[in-house]
Parts: sequence; structure tokens; C-alpha cells
Amino acid sequence: MNPPASKSPAAPTYDPPWLALPREVSDLLRPMMPGIVEAIIDAVPQLVPAYARPIEGRFGRGLRRGVGAALERFLQLPGTRLPALSEESRELVAGLGSGEFRQGRSMDALLSAYRMGARVTFREMSRISMDKDLGQGVVVDLGESILAYIDELSAVSAEAYAFEQSERAGAVDRRRTELLELLLMGQADEAALRQAASMADWSLPARLVVVTLPLDRAAGLRLQLGPGTLVVERETDAVALVPARESEAGRAALEKALKGRSAAVGPAGSWEKVPDSLRLAVVAASVLPPRESPNDPPIWADDHLAQIILGSEPSAIAELALQRLAPLEGLRPAQRERLAETLLSWLRHWGQRAPVAAELGIHPQTVGYRAAQLRELFGDALEDPRARFELELALHAGRR
Repeated sequence: MNPPASKSPAAPTYDPPWLALPREVSDLLRPMMPGIVEAIIDAVPQLVPAYARPIEGRFGRGLRRGVGAALERFLQLPGTRLPALSEESRELVAGLGSGEFRQGRSMDALLSAYRMGARVTFREMSRISMDKDLGQGVVVDLGESILAYIDELSAVSAEAYAFEQSERAGAVDRRRTELLELLLMGQADEAALRQAASMADWSLPARLVVVTLPLDRAAGLRLQLGPGTLVVERETDAVALVPARESEAGRAALEKALKGRSAAVGPAGSWEKVPDSLRLAVVAASVLPPRESPNDPPIWADDHLAQIILGSEPSAIAELALQRLAPLEGLRPAQRERLAETLLSWLRHWGQRAPVAAELGIHPQTVGYRAAQLRELFGDALEDPRARFELELALHAGRR
């Protein structure tokens, strides 16, 4: 996309410095222009490292054209209130700025070239002015005019550079959003994804993690997570795709970046597993207690897979609990709670009294007494592997 069309330049509201220059200055300097152009061309590669290459071919033609047009416009200004740039020369100067971005150079190179050109121009023009006995006052006005002119060239080029940069960033952001959506939906093959990644100027990592968090906690997320992260904001949440660094340091860095954001992190995996990672992160955020404090770390889904499984089918778990824990229903609440706690520990420790007593902080004889009560209530179910598994599931669900 091109920069917005330039409006016809309005006349300045103040007297420009070139108004003080006699009109005949232009006539005296114009025959000398080819030499001044060459002096600037010779100085460019010596004084501006970014242009330190042979002044030939397309680069040389473009440089000569730009310098010649800039000097020609300057010679139209003495004794007038004309703006520094005409519509045509403004487009040319803007093109230099946008071209610098497309060539991968910083704006500093062009600004340095402008400053160097101003020095050479003033040196040559002031010498000619003195040779023609135009007086010291003309030389001073000439110097001020050149500086003001170069300031305008610099401003127009910098604006065009920034516009090109923002357009490129906007296009890349749009392509990265499209790429992230492809990965989250899991509907593209590897060839299509790699092509989309190339167009988005993004390298497809070997392993990734998905992060989900509330939209109101997503401010500054992209900057916090660093380069290589894809972020998309949806209606109520934000989703980030982060290259996985499967080390303690990598996990610590990600945890620090997500601290206080109520985030959930899915398991790391290849690009094919991105939809699964997102789904597990979303389920983890929904079934585990919220972490809303500014100091709370994110939820790591792969640390809570059992709880995610329990929480993903709450109606099935509730029905299982209703069936398996029915023998406890006739007890007083306090007694029911004690025996349920003992049963879970007893199942976890395979009926060993000492570990159960240590976990619950009770005497081993008390464990034996409660175990006898449980055997009376549950009977042969305590010896059935499937029943034991379902009992543990039901008891864990009741303590989530």
C-alpha cells in the first residue's frame, strides 16, 4: 500500500529563510549544479557507511536523480515564499524514505546522507557565492536556507519510512493472526502451514505451548512473551502460541511473564497438537480454582491432568460418586467426612496402616477401627480393582 496521497503544499505562514536570498543567486549557481551533484555523489560512499558501494547501476542512477532533483528544487526557492517541496519533489523524497525501509536499512543512513549533502552543498555554494562577490550576508542566508530545506526533506522521508514500517507491521500481524487461527483449528496440512508461516515471517518451532487468559489481563502480553510468540485476541479471551523451552529456566521465564494474568498453559507438543494444547488449557482454567491475585502463577495443565479428566465430565463423575459412595449416605455428616477421608488415604496407600496414620495424623489403631467400619459398609468392593479405582475417582472429585 502506498502512503496517503500528498496534498498540494500550502504556502508557509512565516517568511522562509530563502526569501532573503536574491533571485539572481539561482542563475549564478545553476551552471555549477553538475559539479555539486558529483561532489555529493563522491562523498556519499566515503562518509555514510550504509552506502559504501560503487555508485553505478540502478543505485547510482537513483542517487543522481534524487540529488539532482533536490538541488533543482532548491534553486527554485531564492526570493520566494514557496514551500520547500513541490508536490512532485515531495513524492520523490517520500519515495526515498519508504525505499530505505524496503531495502532493510535504518532511517539513520538516509538522514546522515542528507546532512552530508547539506554540508557539501553549503561548502560549494558558499565558495561560488564568495567568488561572485555576493557578500557575507548572502552566504549566511544561503546556509540557513540549506539547513531549513534539509530539515523538510528529512521530515518527509522519515514520515514515509514510518508509514511503510507500520504498513509492513500491520500486514505481518494480519498474516500471523491468520496463521495462529490455522494452527488452533488444526485444519491445515504441513505444506500449507509452512507457506503461511513464511508469509507471516515466522519460523515454525518444533514444539509449542498454548496459553489462554482473560482478555482484560492481556495488555502488553506480546511484548512480555518476546519474539516468536503469536497472539490473537478474541471476544473474551486472548490466546498465545509460544515456542516451547522445555527446561527449568524456560518454564520459569514463561511463568514470570504470565504471573498475575490468570493464565492457563497447555502441554507442549508439535504443531499438530496445538488444538489439544488449547483445549486442555481451557479445561484446566475452567475446572481448577481461579488464580486472580497479582502474584499468582499460571495454571500448568500438564500438572493437573487427573483433575482435568475429573472436571471434564462432571455429570458422569457425580453419577459415579452417587453410586460408589452410597454406603456412606446413612451416616452423620461428621462421621461420613471422617470415613471418606480415611477411605481415600487407605486406597492411596493400599491399606497400609502406618502411612495412613501418618497422613491423617491419627493412631494406627484408629486406622484399624475405621478400616473395619469401611469393610462393613463397602464389603467386597474394597477387594475389587475396578471398584477401588472408581471409589478413588469419586473421592478425588469430592475434594476438588
